[in-house]
Amino acid sequence: MATSAGVGFSEHRNPVAAGKEAAMKALEQAGIAKPDFVFVFATVGYNQQSLIRSIREATSGAPLSGCSGEGIITRETVAETNFGVAVMVISSNELRFNNGMVKGVGERAGPAGELLASEIRPFLGVDNIACFLLADGLVFNFDPFLSAFETALRRDGQEGYLPLFGGLAADNWASKKTFQYHDDEVFSEGLSFVVMSGSGGIASGVNHGCVPVGSKRTITRSLGNIIYEIDGVPALEALQDYLGDDWRTQWNKTSLNLCLGFKTPETIKSGYEEYIIRYMMGMNDKEGWVTIQSEVCEGTELWIVRRDKELINCGMRAISSQIREQLAGRIPKFVLQFECVGRGKVVFREQEKIELIRGLQQEVGEGIPWIGFYTYGEIGPVVRNNCFHNFTSVVTAVY
Repeated sequence: MATSAGVGFSEHRNPVAAGKEAAMKALEQAGIAKPDFVFVFATVGYNQQSLIRSIREATSGAPLSGCSGEGIITRETVAETNFGVAVMVISSNELRFNNGMVKGVGERAGPAGELLASEIRPFLGVDNIACFLLADGLVFNFDPFLSAFETALRRDGQEGYLPLFGGLAADNWASKKTFQYHDDEVFSEGLSFVVMSGSGGIASGVNHGCVPVGSKRTITRSLGNIIYEIDGVPALEALQDYLGDDWRTQWNKTSLNLCLGFKTPETIKSGYEEYIIRYMMGMNDKEGWVTIQSEVCEGTELWIVRRDKELINCGMRAISSQIREQLAGRIPKFVLQFECVGRGKVVFREQEKIELIRGLQQEVGEGIPWIGFYTYGEIGPVVRNNCFHNFTSVVTAVY
């Protein structure tokens, strides 16, 4: 039994040429003519439909899943640019990949979770390894989605644990439209999923590298993922001392430098850092509220936190250590990496960023096919609990 994987990339500005170049490089590296499955991550400068059509043609119409990102990651390149595409092709007689899609995950997160459960039901079995989720990073609300998804699975008698990994699609800071890919289709406000099954497993690690910079605060009014008041005043007023002068017109930049930390729940505390980090996706200047990508309750304590370069570097070493321990000497077949946009060029100089990723790749193992993208949020389990993360790196090594 064997698995062959290969990764190719292109920064060509023509979508047809870029898709073909990346796919052909991947096929050559894998040493195969036709893959069983294809992962694609690309940035939004391209005509997305033309790009995916080109990749599908080059890979003989193999099943395909993926999404847009703020940048792409392979062993050969770490590129945060409007024109970048990475393709992974996989041929295996020991792993199976069943993919699909769910649309309308924005205002109907709960129903979308139930729909995902029904979509993956035919693929569930004793040899499931994981499910990869690639969702729209501008509208996805993880908590009600996960609750509905797991409740639906239990209702159907599926009591087993299904690890969820993935990242939220990005659009190079425009915050206008992200894209998800399923076979020939390119769509938005949805998710693309892949259920991986067979003989094998996943070794994974997650780390954020943020530290608190202020005293404890308390959310005093909230609804769902909207924080209206902190310490009895509008949320933006409570954050005023930490906001820059141009925060009204440069919210994306401001919210990358100002994030919120919540005490890690006891259920996952043994396998995580002290704080869970949340990125503030949106705000309303007039009413003073901010939104995050998960649910929050009134009375919840929070801290203002910032990223720390040294902690991020140490965190990458911790991830590689976690993965090597889980691998226990086994060699990964391939690696998928979901890296927050807040850990790329907005923090590190270009060479620093490259060295950060290269160091991780070398410690996990030389020559392993590797693909990833810069996300608007990351998904990965902690202590057998499926969790949503911000400002993290989630790395999955399939063995």
